[in-house]
Amino acid sequence: MKFFKALLKADGLLLITAIIWGFSFVALRSGMKVIGPFAYSAARFALGTLSLLPLLILAKRQAAKNGADPLSAMTLRTGPKVAWAALAGVVLFAAANLQQIGLVYTTAGNAGFITSLFVILVPVIRFFHGKSSGIRIWIGAALAVTGLYFLSVGSGFRMAHGDILELIAALFWTGHILLINRLATRMEALEIAVGQFATCSLLSFIAAFLWEPTPFAGVIPAAIPILYGGLLSIGVAYTLQIVAQKTAHPTHASIILSMQALFAGVGGVLFINEPLTLRLIVGGFLMLAGMVISQLVPKVAKV
Repeated sequence: MKFFKALLKADGLLLITAIIWGFSFVALRSGMKVIGPFAYSAARFALGTLSLLPLLILAKRQAAKNGADPLSAMTLRTGPKVAWAALAGVVLFAAANLQQIGLVYTTAGNAGFITSLFVILVPVIRFFHGKSSGIRIWIGAALAVTGLYFLSVGSGFRMAHGDILELIAALFWTGHILLINRLATRMEALEIAVGQFATCSLLSFIAAFLWEPTPFAGVIPAAIPILYGGLLSIGVAYTLQIVAQKTAHPTHASIILSMQALFAGVGGVLFINEPLTLRLIVGGFLMLAGMVISQLVPKVAKV
């Protein structure tokens, strides 16, 4: 009974995480109206780093107080840890900024649904690297591609410019997830988070000064989207995800977190007056169906 209560609690925390991440697309799109994408990334990932840094310091102190080293089983030394976290930050920089530039040219709903393709792309890429996969992956992929067509492809079989950028960003998100999955058993989660967020923020600062005129002039008008993206989307939601996934079933976690796509579409309609079109409804439904089916675990017959 206690296990099921913990599982339900974990799923609830994951649902809150999905809601925060889904509505973050609305914050991103709102912020892009008054500040450049690189400056926005620099500010929000700096906030995210600062919000998680105290948690990392507290964890280190608590471990030292208890006379235990939570990293004793990890296989990487300090130097390689810094290098791998920095690499994760570079991939995150590409994914996040492509996503934000794309939001200038597409809707929050489209961006949310297309970004969530990583739920299907991850197992598909793993399949081509020799990892076993079931028919559900291919059914899910087919449904997702069909949904993507309804969402994004206009007359003349051409995708909108913003949707293409979101699709490229989804590929980088996929690479980021696979990289984090590789590092998860070698580094402590907060170390990865703080390292990659700090790297992403630094690279975004450099890019903002290089390519955006007066990059931080819009920081004050974009304060609310930046605070939401930095503190809620990165600080709070990431922490909730860490806590929840200690007890949540992996399949439940993937399906629930993919619901951010739905909340992105709902948030766009409710808060920034994006149109609720038939293409959004049909395309979103097909993509969500594909995400869920791709994560279903087949029943194993009892011997």
